[in-house]
Amino acid sequence: MNLGLFMAKLAKNVVAVQLEHGTLLATIRKSVKAKTLSPATEMYFCDLLERQAEKQGRKIFLNYLHKRYSYADMNLNANRVAHGLIGLSAKPRDGVAIMTANSPAYYDVFFAAQKLGMFAVPTNTALRGDGLAYLLTNSGVRFLFIHPSLLPYFESIRDKVKSVERVIVDETEDPAGEMADGYARASSLYDDTLPLTRPVPRPTTGDLAVLMYTSGTTGLPKGVVYRHGDSMLSMIEALGRTMVAPDDVMYTCLPLYHANALFVTSLTAIGAGASVALDKKFSASQFWDRCRFYNATTFNLLGAMIPILMKQPERPDDRDHQIRRVVTSACPAELWEKFEQRFGVEIWEGYGAVDGGGVLIMNIGNAPKGSIGKPLGAKIRVVDSEGNDVKPGERGELLLQARKGKSKSDGSVEYYGNDQATDKKVRDGWIRTGDYVYADKKGYLYFVGRDSESMRRRGENVSTYEVEVEIMKHPAVQEAAVYGVPAELGEDDIMASLVLVPDKEVAPAELIQFLSDKLAYFAVPRYWRIMPELPKTGTHRVIKGELQKLGVTPDTFDAEKAGVMPKRRA
Repeated sequence: MNLGLFMAKLAKNVVAVQLEHGTLLATIRKSVKAKTLSPATEMYFCDLLERQAEKQGRKIFLNYLHKRYSYADMNLNANRVAHGLIGLSAKPRDGVAIMTANSPAYYDVFFAAQKLGMFAVPTNTALRGDGLAYLLTNSGVRFLFIHPSLLPYFESIRDKVKSVERVIVDETEDPAGEMADGYARASSLYDDTLPLTRPVPRPTTGDLAVLMYTSGTTGLPKGVVYRHGDSMLSMIEALGRTMVAPDDVMYTCLPLYHANALFVTSLTAIGAGASVALDKKFSASQFWDRCRFYNATTFNLLGAMIPILMKQPERPDDRDHQIRRVVTSACPAELWEKFEQRFGVEIWEGYGAVDGGGVLIMNIGNAPKGSIGKPLGAKIRVVDSEGNDVKPGERGELLLQARKGKSKSDGSVEYYGNDQATDKKVRDGWIRTGDYVYADKKGYLYFVGRDSESMRRRGENVSTYEVEVEIMKHPAVQEAAVYGVPAELGEDDIMASLVLVPDKEVAPAELIQFLSDKLAYFAVPRYWRIMPELPKTGTHRVIKGELQKLGVTPDTFDAEKAGVMPKRRA
């Protein structure tokens, strides 16, 4: 389906499910007619903010705790910080790693870097040791903007990082004590004597703009390249205008070092001239209260957060909020309708990846619940291990067609300083996602799992995702992580680590019985461990590598030794 036809169907769908959004419908029709969804226009990150600052002026862009910042405020602050960076010798093509908590300052430094033609590296605040040293060394940043509480972790590896020349301590919210020589305070970037005008240096098309590093849960993180003038931004702006209303308040509690919060929420909101409500972290017990506090109208959630919210005790005010629409990623199919009914919202499902070449797949209510929908104006394939297209209903790896552009990152994928990984990711014009899906007879796609999250047990391939989905159906289980551990005779044994719902209990033997009619006998975990919490990234992805290193611990239940493993059924 071509993009214009898709957006026409999107407009028709929105009429049916969002009648109150007359302005949204009008914008969609206007975009389709004007063909503004064509990714041909060069744009810079700073253009998004500057255009809306001129157009929106005093309209609120950022709601943060009890503070409000207009589009004009944010643009002027970014200008001032840009001049502050110049005062610290920053110049075009320099890099700045941003390693601090969610706050207005995060946006200020990010957009200041874009205005100067620098590149920004949103940095996971949980990185430590060699992982942090690798990211800073691989990116080659000259500047580090860092929260005071994280300074000890940087100082412990500073002798391994040669490129970082200036460290700026972010004491915009939390005080910083004495600092080493050569460190600067963030207050120097907000000096009242600094100009509020746009600095003279301008970004150059093709230069680095952003390095967005993958989570690195299965290996070293890879820096996905975005360049100044990348046409992806025109697509973000167009999607913002077509899928977000100007009066929307988009809530996020995910970290800004992740593409969901920075790109999907923040940049999309700017493209639409909407508002962002920003919190520091996710709290399941307070989530809906925070939405009410900000009068939020929409938010994005990672699929793993849906079961956590659903396992919270039901409240009389579950539907007492302004949220109309929720955009999810990998929402469990069996919870889709239940979530909508309980909280009185509509779920739109989206699939995209920071290293997906800008391809989006969406279900905006025009596909079966549980489906990720169809791609927006992009060609895909679903292939087996030999690269052959599979039939409808058959599981295979999702491939995305890489568009040819002015650079590897323009419609394709480029990993910074890692040509080997880039060549492995993009082969013969197709981006290998590492995600497994199947398509129904009408072409709607369904997410199955990742290739890095599969195991080989008793001659059978087992998807950890599918096992986790079934375990999570038990009312006493709040979170589940399934992974392989070495078996005595080779291949894998399956282990599950669980977090239980507060004040609920369940024995592993009960869970095995619960799964007996839901999973093939060979997919039922042998080992079970109940934990107070699972190790996670800042975006709530379980770090299974840490669990695999722990292996079978003394408090692990061995179902085989206990004689409760299911047997092969005839």
